[in-house]
Formats: sequence, C-alpha cells, structure tokens
Amino acid sequence: MKYRPLGRTGLEVSTICLGTMTYGQQNTEAEGHAQMDAALERGINFFDTAELYSIPPKPETQGSTERIIGSWFKARGTRDKVILATKVCGLSQMTWFRDDGAPARPTRGQIREAVEKSLVRLQTDYIDLYQLHWPGRPVALFGANPTRWESAPGEETPIAETLDAFGELVKEGKIRHVGLSNESAWGTMTFLHEAERRGGPRVASVQNAYNLLNRTYETALAEVSLRENVGLLAYSALGQGYLTGKYQKGALPEGSRTALFQRASRYQVPGAEEAIEDYLTIARDAGLDPSQMAIAFCLTRDFMTSVIIGATTMEQLAMDIGAVDVTLSPEVLARIDAVHQLRGNPCP
Repeated sequence: MKYRPLGRTGLEVSTICLGTMTYGQQNTEAEGHAQMDAALERGINFFDTAELYSIPPKPETQGSTERIIGSWFKARGTRDKVILATKVCGLSQMTWFRDDGAPARPTRGQIREAVEKSLVRLQTDYIDLYQLHWPGRPVALFGANPTRWESAPGEETPIAETLDAFGELVKEGKIRHVGLSNESAWGTMTFLHEAERRGGPRVASVQNAYNLLNRTYETALAEVSLRENVGLLAYSALGQGYLTGKYQKGALPEGSRTALFQRASRYQVPGAEEAIEDYLTIARDAGLDPSQMAIAFCLTRDFMTSVIIGATTMEQLAMDIGAVDVTLSPEVLARIDAVHQLRGNPCP
C-alpha cells in the first residue's frame, strides 16, 4: 500500500480508502467486519462513512454503517489504527436526522447534534476527518462540480456559520480536521477564504465523483487541489460498477446495486455505453482487469489523495485493492486520453 498526505493535516492516508456505505443494507454487520479486517491487513488505514449511510438513504437504516464500524472498533480494539472520515448532511428536505424533525441543514446546532450522534454510533471520542456531505446551499447536480451552471435560488446556510461550527468542535477535540464533499471550485475556495479570514479550520480534502466517465474535476477543482493542498478523495471510481462492464448491453445482474435500487440514472445516459465499451476494449487489449484499470487511472492523477472503493463481496474487495499494484503504461494512458477527447464526460 502507498500513502499520501491528507492536505496540510500532517496525516498520511492510504491511497485506497475503504468505503462502507453498503454496510447495513447490502452487507451485514459480519460482512462489514470481515471487509474492515481485510482492508487493515492490506495496509488500508483510511475508512469513509457518513451519518446518511447506509445507501440508499432510509429512516430505518440511517446511521447503520457508523454503528457497524463502531462495533468493529469495540470488538477489535482498532480505533488507533484507522484514520476515520465521516460526514454531516448538507441542505436537504430529509427530516429523520434531527431530534426535532427539522429538515437537514449544516447549521451550528445541527452539526453539533450530528457529531454527538456519530461519536456514539462509532464508539469513539474523536473523528479524524469530518466532511460536509454536500453544500448547504442549492446547487445543480447535487453539487458534483456541474459542467453547466443552473441558477438555483433558495434557502442556504452561510459557509461562515458551517465553518464556525466545525471550528468549535475542533477546539473541543471531537473532530480533528474538516473536509468537503460534492463541492464546487467556488465553494472550496470560499471555505478556504473564510478559514483564513476568521481563523477557522482549513479544509483538507474534497470528496467528489471522479472516474473515466466523469473527469469534470479536472476543469477547475484540480488546480485548487494542487495550489491549495486540498486533495481529491474520489468516489465512484468504477461509475457505480458500470466501468466493470457488468451492465453492458442492458445486462442487470441479480443482486447488483442497480437491480436492487434503480439508482444509476447518472450512468444510463446517451453516450455512456459507447464510452464504457471503448474503455473496456483498452483494458482487454492491455490484459488488464477493467476495474483495476479504472482505479489505477485515478491513482495516476497528481491531485488525487485517495480513491474510495466499495465492495459487496470479498472477491470484489481484493480485486479493487489490487489496483495499487497496477502500473498503466504510457500507451494505455494515451489511449484513455484519446477516448476522453472523443467521448468527453458523458456522466457528470
């Protein structure tokens, strides 16, 4: 396993981060424990979760993933071996997170309530990286660095308020560092500016979607990452499994996330299947597993801190972790860029 700095925090995190959002629905507690055991054995020291999880979000399963991680910490005594990241909800009409039934907002009071509940579920007294899951303002396309701006007026929580709430919790030792997720270049720079102006905690990372079908991070946020030391934590490196090829030609494998939850519209758009086929061809010609090629490509990016992987089986987990041992040749990288030039970002 390789390790990279997490912003300016002084922490070194594994270049593969274990994503856990399936724990509590697609994966049982025992399966989650087995995955975390295996990840730790392979040198992964970075786990990611959220108060929202498991996915898809439901009142009856909210917080289940954190509880499973917490029971693993207690059973294994491994808290000091893991750099733990979790998240608080942004602007949402979901009402089951807060005791008063209010819609989710990243306000001072709601952030404090969320942190306290996460700490209990996780059976820990501190969180290493606390992230705003999505912005506290109306944004297009879930805030995932949209390629086309759409004006979305409405209620918003000032970034300064959110940052001040994080700052109070850092001073209390309940969180160590802060990060963003599903955020734009403007939002990231505003958080950085407010931290400098107000003396608040500095953003360490941005967790956004990034994969062969969606390289929009490169259009603005990549420069922010490199100049400001705010690295990318890439989620959906396999495009919700579409880059494995298992959904090609209309296939719908039993037990797959798309078959279970029908939540893959982002990858069922015109041009996506053709782009995927082009990338699958590159992998076949190079004798590479397509999953490993897709993850290994993400790891070549100089703005990348860590790639978040998620698996429902131990076989998938081993395959994905194995991407750290894959080196893509200049020829493969050139072919990937040629397809990107032709196909663009069909799934932003």
